Amino acid sequence: MTPPAAEAFQPSPVERYSTVGAVAKQLLTHLTTGHFAPGTRLPAERTLAASLGVARSTLREAMAALDVLGIVEVRPGSGSYLTSDSSEMLPQALKWSLLLGQPRTRDLIEVREYLEVITARLAAARATEEGIARLGVHMDGMRSAGGDVEAFVRADIAFHLEAAHLAGNTVLQDILHSVRSLLQVWFDRTLRVPGTLEETLLEHEAVFQAIGSRSPELAEERMKALMDAADRRLTASMADLD
Repeated sequence: MTPPAAEAFQPSPVERYSTVGAVAKQLLTHLTTGHFAPGTRLPAERTLAASLGVARSTLREAMAALDVLGIVEVRPGSGSYLTSDSSEMLPQALKWSLLLGQPRTRDLIEVREYLEVITARLAAARATEEGIARLGVHMDGMRSAGGDVEAFVRADIAFHLEAAHLAGNTVLQDILHSVRSLLQVWFDRTLRVPGTLEETLLEHEAVFQAIGSRSPELAEERMKALMDAADRRLTASMADLD
């Protein structure tokens, strides 16, 4: 479909140095009031960034957040498209609270740490040989990713979701899946910092070994160390955008 004119995104320009969350909310405001049909292609990245007065990198991260939420679909080499009728998007965005800003994101990071630590302890106590083998497959995925951030993130997410499965608690699985989906855009950002992939891999290796040895106390200790390090990286990444 023909993309809406870039002028449609100009009435309330955001500041050039706004956070990703602010840009995403600005986009959402326009998309929910423009009566755009499903499949509508948004203006080109360069044009849209210029009309909003933000850097293309900031716009790209905001679009990635909307992509994670299922509001838009980013197709490399093609553009960004709405996935549902604009009149139906606001309830969905309110349900997924990523767009409420960085304070809420920091709250999610804090909650995630406690959930992951509990999950590691339960996984070590309840894991079967088959479950540990499945966890090892995702560990191999991280090892073989090399410098491919996208591949590493996929294996990282799969590792944590498998650990939740090993823990045998469906509520934990569901909550962690939602939280990790909301924070995924930040994982990608932090893992692009030089040296982070290597550090993150070693931290996951330590957790994997603890779960494999079926030591709940050690698994809890090592997952806490992993989460503390990850939280510091995520917080630093958000501070860069303040």
